[in-house]
Amino acid sequence: MIERVELPELGPTPGYSYAAVAHGVRTVYTAGAVPLDADGRLVGQGDLEAQADRTAGNLLVALEAAGAGVDDIVKTTVFVVASERATLGRAWRCLEKSGLTRPPSTLLGVTFLGYEGQLIEVEAIAVLP
Repeated sequence: MIERVELPELGPTPGYSYAAVAHGVRTVYTAGAVPLDADGRLVGQGDLEAQADRTAGNLLVALEAAGAGVDDIVKTTVFVVASERATLGRAWRCLEKSGLTRPPSTLLGVTFLGYEGQLIEVEAIAVLP
């Protein structure tokens, strides 16, 4: 079970929790999910939304293979190739529909990622009862 910690005295957030308490014995740590298809090709060259959708889908597949789902996530880290803060917000909004932005999260702008043309990467920690 995951208990989300909301702290009004720290101010409003754009949807994430300040902390999460995990009550469980199994923990899942994912590698950074990336926007590649099953053949290892980049999806959505130059398209942040397409890459965010594929990245979220790939992360959820990895979690499912480990017996976890989006509601089991206690922490995400989102890496976005960005030179402007607005790009980070755009990436965040792209991920909102997947549920990956609800847990405590860190959103980082970076210069580049591992694959040529890659714009986003997301890693997660999940806890299973």
